[in-house]
Amino acid sequence: MKKEDLCLVVMDNCLEFGKKVDKRIQKIRKTNKSYIIPSQLVRFSDGEGKVKLLESIRGKDVYILSDTHNYNITYQMYGKEHNMSPDEHFQDIKRTILAMMGHAKSIRVVMPFLYESRQHRRKSRESLDCALALQELERLGVDNIITFDAHDPNVQNAIPTMAFDNFYPTNEILKVFFKKEKFDPENTLIISPDAGAMDRARYLADILRADVGLFYKRRNLKKIVNGQNPIEAHEYLGRDLKDQDVIVVDDMIASGGSLFDVAKECKKRGAKNIYFFATFSLFTAGAQKFIEAHKEELFSKIYSTNLTYVPEEILNSEWFVSSDCSDYLADIIDCINTGDSISELIEEHSAIKNFVNKR
Repeated sequence: MKKEDLCLVVMDNCLEFGKKVDKRIQKIRKTNKSYIIPSQLVRFSDGEGKVKLLESIRGKDVYILSDTHNYNITYQMYGKEHNMSPDEHFQDIKRTILAMMGHAKSIRVVMPFLYESRQHRRKSRESLDCALALQELERLGVDNIITFDAHDPNVQNAIPTMAFDNFYPTNEILKVFFKKEKFDPENTLIISPDAGAMDRARYLADILRADVGLFYKRRNLKKIVNGQNPIEAHEYLGRDLKDQDVIVVDDMIASGGSLFDVAKECKKRGAKNIYFFATFSLFTAGAQKFIEAHKEELFSKIYSTNLTYVPEEILNSEWFVSSDCSDYLADIIDCINTGDSISELIEEHSAIKNFVNKR
């Protein structure tokens, strides 16, 4: 595929991030030409909308970039300001695809946070949203899904004939972490907050040559509160936490409730510094809980990425450190567009280990 075939359609929900990706690709290809194709999202006063591409994409390898969890995007509906939900962002992705069907050479959707990824499997009478969303994109002619740290990568089995590339920003987070913190593997424990995050914790522990521990959530299966079975206790499996630095690793931070519970349990057991590692920081209950928890020295810092929207209030906080993943995504897009192998970008294990060894 020719380099000239590449074009980016950057949705309103990730304009700043998309421009950084574009700049990086320009630098790689030693050009001043932008690869972003301008588009226009028209929103009617009743909430309906449409997408219009302002330049031709005929014969192009198109990459649609969208942050489906950017709740800061608003529009006027029936005279009132309305914050967009993930459902609406996903609908706009489909509108964008419809605007280019039959003209683009290939269509690839870049969703750093995979839409509906937490609803990846069915229990009893439940909807199977993530699988259905992926199948919708497949039926619309999408050739490839590019995402980061999918809640359950096995969801790609819903679309066995379509490419699904899942990347991890572990290296990007570690680079920032090592610049900010003193690290001693002998006195550091990598903690999984639940059984579901154990693979991530083991992976990070292997890279850092540190021990791993696990907190098991014992839930009340007879009750449902806010859509979940409430946690009754956190059981710990692992070595003594006394005087240890702790890294609690998970794919996302939502309200922060379970992370705070784990941090409290670690403090009870004598842990020193507690760091949270998360690919996505959603802060669904706002920042105040985290501000208070940091004042109480419940945790030292949160290390995360800019793959989803984070409000300025949190970005400017002393306890939040964001790693920029725009260069990483640009490298991925450049490799795919030119037909080069992306195996080194997917399987960064050896590269990260070399980086850690240098430290």
